[in-house]
Amino acid sequence: MGGAASLIQIELTNQQDQHPVESERLVAAVRGVLQGEGLERAEISIAVVDDTTIHQLNVQYLNHDYPTDVLSFVLQREKDYVDGELIVSADTAAAESIRYGWEAADELLLYVIHGTLHLAGYQDGGDEQAAVMRSREDHYLAQHGLEPHHLPVDSEQSPESI
Repeated sequence: MGGAASLIQIELTNQQDQHPVESERLVAAVRGVLQGEGLERAEISIAVVDDTTIHQLNVQYLNHDYPTDVLSFVLQREKDYVDGELIVSADTAAAESIRYGWEAADELLLYVIHGTLHLAGYQDGGDEQAAVMRSREDHYLAQHGLEPHHLPVDSEQSPESI
């Protein structure tokens, strides 16, 4: 591995034991999004957690009293560099995957892609921003052979970012 890839460090920890996690796939997706969005250097940590944990974090950091799918935290951002954290819920992925008729691993992949796009600077606060972000999600999901599904833009389950 050479070039920009060696300047992107990604660490994944699986902090739940109820659902299988395809760690290599998730790390590869984060790397692909970062490189695709022109970030040559990055330090990213990914935590796969349960709904109880993400609920507590959602209350603590966003004052939202419910579990969510993904939280993203930018610790430092420069032109071609980001230091950030992603927290994704395997429980939510398992539940939502049933709703959409695809694998829980694919739903978790969507959350990681979505959160990484937030780290890259995308926002989804308005309809136009959400449409742009979904277009980028579709692009990266297609790289993994997946056709996306979408919640309505104003859904209460839309991913959170700070």
